[in-house]
Amino acid sequence: MQTEITNFLDELLAEAESKENQQSEAYADLLISEVGKLEAEIAKHFKTAEEEINIIKEWSLKKNSVIQERANLLRLKLENFIKESGKKTIDLANGTLKMRKMSDKVEITDMETFLANANSQMLTVIPEQVKADLTKIKAYLKMTGGKPIAGVTLLEGKEEFRLTLKSQETKE
Repeated sequence: MQTEITNFLDELLAEAESKENQQSEAYADLLISEVGKLEAEIAKHFKTAEEEINIIKEWSLKKNSVIQERANLLRLKLENFIKESGKKTIDLANGTLKMRKMSDKVEITDMETFLANANSQMLTVIPEQVKADLTKIKAYLKMTGGKPIAGVTLLEGKEEFRLTLKSQETKE
């Protein structure tokens, strides 16, 4: 009888453990399902936030393009104002207007033709490499009054308008 009771108790214990494992697995499966739902919700929030960010960026670009066009128009008026005044610099309460001529630039348009006509002062020789010295070429052109060199084009420096706002202390 003792063995029957022990077997009966063992069976009950095994059955209880089996039900507990089934409940644990069901509970774990429920938790997995819940984690999946929560992660899907997080992804949805990020997607919504990204869409909102794009809407705000588009709105900002639209608003700022109108403002930038207005600023460009005012800069053009200021550039015309300083050109008409004939001055190079005008210092005002809110900023400074400047007109500066940029330096001339030299461009080698045909390297072979240039090398055939160049003198040694216009070249920098690096072992196994010959390179045009643009600074010396520019100096030569200025010294000769702009006498053309075959294969070289002189790009004359343009006047550049600069506006410096005193409140921002930045050059543009």
